[in-house]
Amino acid sequence: MTSLTAWDRVQLARHPARPHTLDYIAELIEDPQELHGDRLFRDDPAIVAVLGRFRGQPILVLGHQKGTTTAENIARNFGMPRPEGYRKAIRVMQLAEKFRLPVLTFVDTPAADPGLESEERGQAWAISACLQTLLRLTVPTIAVVIGEGGSGGALALAACDRLLMLENAIFAVASPEACAAILWRDAGRAPEAAAAMRITAPELHRFGIADEVIPEPTPAHLDAPGTIRRVGDAVERYLGELHDLWNRHGTDAARRFRWARFRAIGVWREEVMSSE
Repeated sequence: MTSLTAWDRVQLARHPARPHTLDYIAELIEDPQELHGDRLFRDDPAIVAVLGRFRGQPILVLGHQKGTTTAENIARNFGMPRPEGYRKAIRVMQLAEKFRLPVLTFVDTPAADPGLESEERGQAWAISACLQTLLRLTVPTIAVVIGEGGSGGALALAACDRLLMLENAIFAVASPEACAAILWRDAGRAPEAAAAMRITAPELHRFGIADEVIPEPTPAHLDAPGTIRRVGDAVERYLGELHDLWNRHGTDAARRFRWARFRAIGVWREEVMSSE
């Protein structure tokens, strides 16, 4: 599918029939037990948290959840978490820390909820606290971008030891429409913005942001079982590598490796050309 444009991949990433977090959980996680609430305000259905076993190994799973119908999307707020969603994520990550469980996240959101009530309840603080918690965990962490990875709402669940992306997923600081509106005052130029932003999985892998691109020989919405199986195989492989890394080097060193990975993103050098 190398002939697809960036805008083509944006449309595929947003396809409503694409498998969502609960679909991956249903196929990959044994004995799933969903955890609810942030113990402060209420539960946020835009983020799901599940305790279970992945191919025999205890694990904690977090992910954005969109709906497949209009009614479900309204109930899930189109996968856009409010502050209580990120506080729920923080709470369950602390459980993972306590019980020494690896954390697997599924990223699929256009952005965090931008509404006035979310801002009043501390949306920016909740996202930053979620990022801080994820980066400080002393257990292995893996994120998989399965659809849209939009803005800080996605980054809050993506700052992991390893970042995997499906071939037709995207990851960006803003949507192409928002970028086009800001740069050219014309949201209709979104396809042009998508190409300029370099938001597709192959490009992000080339930049060293994504660790692996999981192939989609057939788009995920046309082959959900095959896509989920390939994601599971990749997660199993990286979990094994991370467990070996943590056991071999210890917790402190492994966390330093995680931090070094993020500090290296965007590093560039200037070379002085010789006049000779």
